[in-house]
Amino acid sequence: MRRRLARPHRAALVPAAVATALALLLAGCGTDDPAGDVPDVVDQGYQSGDGSTTTWAPDDRVGPLTITGTDYEGGAHDLAQWRGDVVLLNTWYAACPPCRAEAPDLAAVATDYADQGLRVLGINSRDAAGTAQAFQRQLAVPYPSLDDTSGAAIATLQGVVPVNAVPTTVLLDREGRVAARVLGLVEPSTLRALVEDLLAEGAGSASSGPDASAWAPAAEGAR
Repeated sequence: MRRRLARPHRAALVPAAVATALALLLAGCGTDDPAGDVPDVVDQGYQSGDGSTTTWAPDDRVGPLTITGTDYEGGAHDLAQWRGDVVLLNTWYAACPPCRAEAPDLAAVATDYADQGLRVLGINSRDAAGTAQAFQRQLAVPYPSLDDTSGAAIATLQGVVPVNAVPTTVLLDREGRVAARVLGLVEPSTLRALVEDLLAEGAGSASSGPDASAWAPAAEGAR
């Protein structure tokens, strides 16, 4: 079943989004040490998604999404400068077991599709720079992540598409509009199919978007 994103009223958007962002910030595991042993996700205290996938047909997409910020190495990023490319956004923090589990798959996708027009950007609203950078080094993450301890990027994202779990992966089409969302650990085959569908749409061609019906069973379980 195809889900249509509601267009939120701007007056109510920021408080609700910030509250949700703070809730995600407060949720977490018992350790911030990315090099330490992380126990199973059960009873970790954070809201974990079930991997449910939702896609939106081109006519139903909301956007373009505007997010700016600075990564842990001091580099500035602005999604508006990536129009014309497909963008993958991934929320994470170092002590989150599913974030660690999916990191190699995200790294592989970022590398495999870079030459085809895929940009990948992490968003971390919890970790200090040292913790985040240790995670990136340990898992050989090739793409940058925003230092979002202010919650501003998450609030902006939350105002357009619900991100009710960590990790959440959001894919933007070449016009910067939200085209797909995965709540929780993303399956490699699902991720690659979503990326390839969006890359195949072609620059400036929103009429040949991904077939949302292919994801209908998963989409029905999305929150």
